[in-house]
Amino acid sequence: MPAEAVGRLRIGIDLGGSKIAGVVLGQDDAVLATKRTASPQHDYGATIAAIVGMVRALAQSAGGSGTVGIGIPGSIAPGGGVQNANSTWLNGRPLQADLEQCLNRSVRVANDANCFALSEAADGAGAGARSLFGVILGTGCGGGLIFDGKLLDGPRRTGGEWGHNPLPWAQAHEHPGPLCWCGHRGCIERWVSGPGLEADHLKHTGAALSADAIAASAQAGGADARASLERHASRLARGLAHVVNIFDPEVVVLGGGLSQLDHLYAALPRLMSAHLLARETHVSIKPPRWGDASGVRGAARLWP
Repeated sequence: MPAEAVGRLRIGIDLGGSKIAGVVLGQDDAVLATKRTASPQHDYGATIAAIVGMVRALAQSAGGSGTVGIGIPGSIAPGGGVQNANSTWLNGRPLQADLEQCLNRSVRVANDANCFALSEAADGAGAGARSLFGVILGTGCGGGLIFDGKLLDGPRRTGGEWGHNPLPWAQAHEHPGPLCWCGHRGCIERWVSGPGLEADHLKHTGAALSADAIAASAQAGGADARASLERHASRLARGLAHVVNIFDPEVVVLGGGLSQLDHLYAALPRLMSAHLLARETHVSIKPPRWGDASGVRGAARLWP
């Protein structure tokens, strides 16, 4: 590979709750290599080793070294440790410093939802929009804010973390809400994530089904499953409307496993409208262009 091309390599890593994905972007964002493996569970040292091993394997496959960006299910606190990760064994640990020491290079680390939003704003479903809210609906519930092509964050590194606000316009039967891993009750994440949908369905029906199985049952005409999806869409719409009233994005892009629920793209704009303080209440809700590859592409894009 020519030296000029090698110098432009950008390696991205997406550290998820169940998998670690990696990509190498070359000139013109061409994908030069990809890799995926299971995430170590409850083992910080094994997590570091898995990321380092993937970075080295990707560099070898692409034929050269490069910059490294990593998306994590949390963020790096101003003091240097991980905060707010639902992979709780990462919290408080010096992840960025440990990776830089092992790799002997600078590493950029950002919240995985921020990486997703960055990717979809750059060349995805939100390309050309000035403002975008990127939403992750998977094992957890995250968000990333983009304005003029740049991530919006602040001194606490928690920009876009809507999932740990309480459910807006909660109904009587939704109080006080389920207990969240963060220690509070009624967080949006506990209602609209994949596990949140599954727990709500179990509570109302006694049937322990995956989110995919609930969707399949609803499509086959199952009344209980349809009711579960309707409750989920109502709660998701209220949570999104709260963000839209504050940030007013041109487009909202859904990511994560639940972004594959096709009914959401028609249902959410309708359900959100009653909660929006605007004359024009339609909000553009889109699926991700890059699917589950958006997060890892955005991690690579943490370097210009």
